[in-house]
Amino acid sequence: MTARRNSTMIKHTMLSSVGSALAGLLLATCGVAVGQAPVPAAPVTTPATENAPAAGAAGLDSLSWLAGCWLGAVNGREFREQWMPLRGDLMLGIGQTVFKGKTQNFEYLRLEPRADGVYYVALPGDQREAAFRLVSTTVDDLDTIFTFANAGHDFPQRIIYRRGTKGWLYATIEGKQKGEDQRVIYPMQRIDCGSGDLIRE
Repeated sequence: MTARRNSTMIKHTMLSSVGSALAGLLLATCGVAVGQAPVPAAPVTTPATENAPAAGAAGLDSLSWLAGCWLGAVNGREFREQWMPLRGDLMLGIGQTVFKGKTQNFEYLRLEPRADGVYYVALPGDQREAAFRLVSTTVDDLDTIFTFANAGHDFPQRIIYRRGTKGWLYATIEGKQKGEDQRVIYPMQRIDCGSGDLIRE
C-alpha cells in the first residue's frame, strides 16, 4: 500500500497503512526510474475528485489489461506486481519488493465492484486493509489513467494506474502528508511471469 524532499525530483515518503507497502517498492529517494522509464507528463484532463460519480461506466472490465506480471527496478530495489485474470467479478493481485535478495515488503491486492463503484483494496503484510474507489478513467493521448481515491486515508489519498504504451505501467501514489504534497511514481514494464522476459506491446 521519514521523507526526503527534493524540489526537482519525485519525492519518496515512508508511508503508513497501504502507503507503507506501496512505498516499500522504493526505500530511497529516486528520480524518474533513473533512466529506465520515460515518465509521462501530467495529463491534460481535469483531475477527478473523491466527490465524482461512481465510475460504474468504466467497470471492472476496463482494468482486465492488468492481468499478468509487471516489474520495475530502481536503486537496487526490484518491485513486482502480479495480477490474476478477472474472474467471478474480482481481480486478485500481489506486490513484492526485493532488495539484495531479501523481501522487504509485500501486499495483497484486489479490484472489486461494490454498490457505489469499483474499488482498489490493499492489504499490506503488516498493516490494515485500505480501500480506494475508482473516481475517474481518463485518456491522455495514447495513455489511459485510472484514479482511485480515499480522502479519509492518511497517505496516500490517491492511487493512480496509468496504462502507457509499449508495455509500460506507471503506478503513482500521491496526496498530502504533514500538510505537504507528496507524489511517488513507480514505472513498471510487463514481463513474462515465468521467464521474466519483457513483453513488448
